[in-house]
Amino acid sequence: MPGPCELALPGYPGGGSQVGNRVNRQFQLDAFGEALLLFAAAHRHGRLDSDGWRAVDIAADAIARRRGDADAGIWELEAQHWTHSRLICVAGLRAVAKGAPSARRAAAWASLADVILAEMTANGLHPSDRWQRSTSDPSLDAALLLPPLRGALSAEDPRTTSTLRAYTEELTRDHYAYRFRHDQRPLEEAEGAFLFCGYVMALAEHQQGNQNESLRWFERNRSACGPPGLFAEEYDFSQRQLRGNLPQAFVHALMLESAVRLATPPHDDF
Repeated sequence: MPGPCELALPGYPGGGSQVGNRVNRQFQLDAFGEALLLFAAAHRHGRLDSDGWRAVDIAADAIARRRGDADAGIWELEAQHWTHSRLICVAGLRAVAKGAPSARRAAAWASLADVILAEMTANGLHPSDRWQRSTSDPSLDAALLLPPLRGALSAEDPRTTSTLRAYTEELTRDHYAYRFRHDQRPLEEAEGAFLFCGYVMALAEHQQGNQNESLRWFERNRSACGPPGLFAEEYDFSQRQLRGNLPQAFVHALMLESAVRLATPPHDDF
């Protein structure tokens, strides 16, 4: 993929004519954890062949070699040692270890997951016993709600419950959720509520057994779609307007997942 550059075209009023993307120079550790979760799901459905298991080996090896490197994180920001990136790798490693084709590989992947979790508990845990954004940033981030949903930790783990409680208090308003605090401005002035995060809250409350609250989160964010029933990336709840990219695929994906999960009893292994 080429880097960003401007075309010699006028573009539309108020817009531009840029092509390419700066992410071609980014390293995202979390992508390996997400890939392992995908491979584990494929295995559960009997669709992971020998090439798939070789891909699992490559991803697990990349995590082992590069877990100490700074990365761009789930939101593609500046390179840091993001807590979510490492915890989602824990989830992915544990997921593939459950279906590993050999006891040796299962033990190696489970052991690596334990090592990474211990490293992050030592370096990515806030003094209040909740997860913090990175080893150098003590603030909160919606991405920190995802690892327990994917099996990195249990719902009952104090790190899970403390993070959910702190995030709800600091980064949600009227059952809309925000990614993180950009600055000292009110949350809704810095950016719109992220609908992706609202559905993650629905899943997190469901995992805790709070069914009424999870349904409230689901319905609140479901109502933020446009007339065609499509979701944007963000929602300005004070102006009742869609913001950001439209349509946004990951919001629709989380809405569909939430609809399925909320219809089943809560459990840790998502």
